[in-house]
Formats: sequence, structure tokens, C-alpha cells
Amino acid sequence: MAEYDLTKTIIPYCDRHLVFPLLAHLSESEIFPVEQVQTAQYELAKETNMVDYAVSLFQQLHPDEEVPAEFADKREKAVSTNERLQQEAQAVLDVIENPEVAQSLRQDKNQNLQFLRDHYNVTLDQITALYNFGKFQYSYGNYSGAADYLYHFRILSTDPDLTISAHWGKLACDILTGKWEVALEELNSLREAIDSRTPSMPQFSSTPSSSAADPALAQLHSRTWLLHWSLFVYFNHPQGRTLLLETFLSPTYLNTIQTSCPWILRYLATAAVLSRKSASGALSSRVRHSIREIVKVIQMEEYQYQDPVTQFLKELYVEFDFEAAQKELGKAETVVANDFFLGDFRDDFMDNARYLISEAYCRIHQRIDIGDLSERLNLSRDEGEKWIVNLIRETRMGADAKIDLEKNVIEIHRPPQPIYQTVIEKTRGLAFRTQALGAAMSRTQQLAGQEAPQPSVVEAQ
Repeated sequence: MAEYDLTKTIIPYCDRHLVFPLLAHLSESEIFPVEQVQTAQYELAKETNMVDYAVSLFQQLHPDEEVPAEFADKREKAVSTNERLQQEAQAVLDVIENPEVAQSLRQDKNQNLQFLRDHYNVTLDQITALYNFGKFQYSYGNYSGAADYLYHFRILSTDPDLTISAHWGKLACDILTGKWEVALEELNSLREAIDSRTPSMPQFSSTPSSSAADPALAQLHSRTWLLHWSLFVYFNHPQGRTLLLETFLSPTYLNTIQTSCPWILRYLATAAVLSRKSASGALSSRVRHSIREIVKVIQMEEYQYQDPVTQFLKELYVEFDFEAAQKELGKAETVVANDFFLGDFRDDFMDNARYLISEAYCRIHQRIDIGDLSERLNLSRDEGEKWIVNLIRETRMGADAKIDLEKNVIEIHRPPQPIYQTVIEKTRGLAFRTQALGAAMSRTQQLAGQEAPQPSVVEAQ
């Protein structure tokens, strides 16, 4: 289902090297013609210093043609540049890898720079050489080496723009080497840096700097990039789906999704479905409320983005159209299976989605035919009976539901909910939202006061 593939939408927000895994997935899934994907891989690789990889792609595309001479020249230039940058960076590495020096370094970067300058004649240009060498290592695919150099640079550097760029580069290296615990720490660190200041765009990628004049727009763009890069981490880390919900549903990043990248709703909705159960096996209250919030956002943003995953939740929780929800779930299974980030979660997604359908169906019916519900879930009668028994055990319906095997029905008797409990449910989180709104208004007033011109004082003659 190429119409629902988001690869072309996500690529502009990813670094060149992060795109290689996306294209490799496309070549395996065969959603698009293989030649088109190989052409895209070649166009991507030839602008990097991964010369051998680019040559192999050229030979696959043009088996009857000779390899252009420009690749040999580029290889020689890359080798000479690598040697030069390594010599420049080695002087600093020899110093900071000394155990005595490492013990003498403190939290204050300016104090560290003064110490290195006084005792070892280390200059700012030499420290910047660590960044340049790390960036070059990254450009030809040595991600582990690049991560080390960028880490050392970040510890010593006082340049805010290069430091934030090193953050982006270190995160990309950790993603590409599959170090998910380290990548999660780096992601959280980068998010704090972006939220606490107005950073520049990731310098590791060729992006336009048109937003540089507007700090608020630059911060919005940085958060948009961070949302896309975080997908690599959240869908590979064991606790990633829960962490994704906590991050993406925060007011700042939910606003970013609605403003600049509504297609991220696919991943937000999928994470909510996958996180249906908490670690204890019971339905988490936080997740239940997150699904409600996500459904509201899906309704609001339907005019600019929708796909089978988001439509499944809308049909289930807004329209209560179970036939339409089942139809969308069938499409969503294919979409999830073909998605780079979601493919490994297809079975879990379908299992949890069926539970959501069953639970919603049981909530609005008092008498349920087991055969009818089994048919809606695309299950046989025997499988449906087992499914419903497990559903009743795992949810709060156990005390209210009775199974009549002779009539093959489920009877659910629920006591009416007290009115005060309804009010509590409706106003849940109201105090927190009011407090957050007040804090945001206070910050806006403070910024407006700082930017307002000071009145001039005219002295009396």
C-alpha cells in the first residue's frame, strides 16, 4: 500500500545517514520498484565519503558501465583529509585521555579550558579539531569512532552551536550503531537542550537556514526533527512505546505534531494501542486516558492527515461503528506491517486492537452474542469464546458479566455510575492544565516585558 507509506514524508526530517536504513527497508518490502530505490540509495551515497558503498550501488545500477574516475579521486581526497584531521585531533586526545588530566577536569567548562591551556597548551582550535574529525568519521560511516570524538568535544567545548550540533551527531551515531540505552540518554539530553534554549538546526545535515532569523520558528523546527529522530529510539528500546506517549503527549510536543508534522499521529496512535497493558497485565489508567486524548487530536487533525491506523481509533471511539473499525483494522494491519518503525509490532498491534474492539463492544451492550462478536473479530466460535473469557478476566467486567453457554451469550449488568463520579472523570487534570496555562501566560508576559523598549528619560533644563 504505497499510498500510506510515509518514507518520502519522513526523509526530509532525517539526516542523510539515517535515511539509508529506511531505503534498505523499502528495497526489502518491495512497495516501490527496486530500481527506483537503488537509484535513491546511490544518489544519497555519492554525496557522502562512503566511496566504496557508492561504487557498489553504481555497479548494481549500471553493470555494463565503467566506474567513473571521480570516485577514485574522491577516495584519495578522503584518505588525505582523514589523515590530516586525525593529526590535528590526536594532540588533544593524547591530553584528555591521560588519567591525571581526566581526574583534574571539573563541571565548569571555562575552568577546564583554562587548566588545559595553562598546563598543556591546548587551544580552542585544537578542541574544535575533535568536532571536525568526528564529523568526518561520521561522513564515511565510522559511527563508533565519530561518537567518541563528538563526546569528548562536547565535554570541553563552550561553543553553543557546535555543542548542540555534536548532540545531534552523537544521537545519530548511537542510533546507527544500535546502542538504544545510550541513544535514549542522548535523546533526553538533546530534548532538554532544545527546550531550554533556541538551538540551531542540526549541522550534520544540509537543511535550509531560513528560520534562523526567527528563534521561535527555529525551535519549532528543531523539535520537529527531534520527533522524527526519536522514532528510531522509541520503537527499538524495550520501554520505548511508553516513553513515546509521555513525550509526544506533553503540551509542547503535541503542539509541534499538530503544527508541523501531523503524520506522527500514526506512531502516537500505534504506541497507545501497543501500550494497552501495563507491566502487571492490567489496563493502565494512564494509557486509557492517553487514548482518549489521542482520539480528540485525531478528530481535530483529520482535515490534514488520516490513515487506517488513526481512522481505526476514530471509528471505534467516536463513531462506535464496529464494522467500519474492523474494516480499517484490516487495512491498518498491512500499513503497520510495511512501516519501517512498526513492522516488528504487527502481531502485538493486532492482538491489542482486538481487545480494544471487544472491550468497547462490551461496554455499550448488555447482551452480546458470542458468535456475532467472534465474527466481528475474524475469529472462529471456539477462538472467540476463549478470547472473550480472557477479556473478562483481564478487565473490570469480571464482576458484572455472566456467560450463558446454553444461549451462547454474555449478559452484562452494570450499576449506574454516580453523578459525582462522572463530574470527577470530566474534570480530571483540570487543575494541572490550568496551572500549565497560567505558567505559559506568565512566561509570555515576562518575554514581552524584556523585549519592550525602555522609555527615554529627558532631563529638565
